[in-house]
Amino acid sequence: MKIGILIINLGTPDAPTPSAVGRYLREFLGDKRVIDIPWLGRKILVNGIIAPTRKYKSSKEYKKVWTADGSPLLLYTQELAKKLGERFQNEDIHVEMAMRYGSPSMASVLQKMETDRYDKVIVLPLYPQYASASTGSTLEETFRLISKWYVIPEIVAISQFWDHPGYLSALENSANGIDLKAYDHILMSYHGLPERQVDKVYEDKMCSNHACETEINEENRFCYVATCYATSRAIASRLGINEDEYTVCFQSRLDQKWVRPFSDEVIVEMAKAGKKKLLVFSPAFVADCLETIVEIGEGYLELFQENGGEDLKLVPSLNTSSIWVDALEQMLRERIK
Repeated sequence: MKIGILIINLGTPDAPTPSAVGRYLREFLGDKRVIDIPWLGRKILVNGIIAPTRKYKSSKEYKKVWTADGSPLLLYTQELAKKLGERFQNEDIHVEMAMRYGSPSMASVLQKMETDRYDKVIVLPLYPQYASASTGSTLEETFRLISKWYVIPEIVAISQFWDHPGYLSALENSANGIDLKAYDHILMSYHGLPERQVDKVYEDKMCSNHACETEINEENRFCYVATCYATSRAIASRLGINEDEYTVCFQSRLDQKWVRPFSDEVIVEMAKAGKKKLLVFSPAFVADCLETIVEIGEGYLELFQENGGEDLKLVPSLNTSSIWVDALEQMLRERIK
């Protein structure tokens, strides 16, 4: 069989400029799964308020992470696809990469894959924990684009992999060389979501009615909150971290109606409680980006120090480490059989 593999990450502006960031924000936030309100309200909110005002501040933040070769998120994803491709180079298996928003676009990459005429296409959004605004949006767009192909091959989609042993081993490996006991507390910070989006997973529309912080089961296995807590328990178990030594929290919120506890508020509480050194994992981000490098590594460090803390260290994301490439290869080979 001729097999095509498509790995997809969130995306990045083409440049750290207000105009490029504005275009990116309009595409990203204009997605009905990201801001899940009626079309007209979303259009007014994004094009009339958020993008025109936020593009200036965000472009300054992007400049902090931009390298001579471009966006780190794009570079890490390109390198990851290259390394994965090398693992399959002696087989009729080909690896492509795309961004959900920005370049290279899913449309352009899938157009190329259509002409390559694969017998099977495996789609892997690079989000360990399922959320409608990330994995759901990516897979919906994938299916929409492939539905236009004249010849539609076998399609395999990987909707989440937070519990895959390879992913967890790669997270465990990311802490190598770090003395966990040297820190007063450990945070596991995940990207936040509006509460209403998490609630939609359940028939009763209330995540709070379920034991998502303490167990994963048939009913909440696609609940973002439940899988974040389950991921954290798995990491803690592998690294020998006691339950009272870490806190799960959620960053990047836009308002008060997002999933709690908020990472920034937890950090302030830790500082005021006398904690001097914090270690932060970011398990939802498989590649370092604006949210890890700037929001955590710079912003949260400053916030911690302003409130009496001394040092806050960010554990690097998986990026292109060999053990992470091993994990992805294993995940994909399980679907190739």
